[in-house]
Amino acid sequence: MEEGDIPLGWENHNKGKQATMSKDKPLSRKQVQDLLRKKKALDSLDLRGANLAGIVFDGASLRQTKLAEANMKGCSFRQADLTGASLWNAELPNAVFEGAILDEADLDQANLEGCNFKGARLRKAILPHGTRGTERIMDSVKNGLPVHFQSMSFS
Repeated sequence: MEEGDIPLGWENHNKGKQATMSKDKPLSRKQVQDLLRKKKALDSLDLRGANLAGIVFDGASLRQTKLAEANMKGCSFRQADLTGASLWNAELPNAVFEGAILDEADLDQANLEGCNFKGARLRKAILPHGTRGTERIMDSVKNGLPVHFQSMSFS
């Protein structure tokens, strides 16, 4: 395969900036890393339940991407665009969302323990743990300190 060739089963959109697999073949961890290395957009991909722990998504476009129930422990999403992404019930402990766009993202039931949201934008995002959880996340947006929910009392 030569430089710029697309593997069989791939489709290109947006002038070569976005790549997706056919619906019956989920992307592997290596394929996700290859797309990131090539600076391809990951918009609208279905990565539900994938093991993506530790991957650096800095600056990536993940608009409308389905990441529900994915393992993303320790991932970095600095300056990433996660507009409308589904992160429902995802494992995200110690992930970094500094400067990320999470407008209309669904983070309900996500494990956000130890996450840093400094400078992130979360307009109309669905956040876990009700009002107290929202307050802790917004504190992290302002001061950059990791979010901690384990000490929260829900009585």
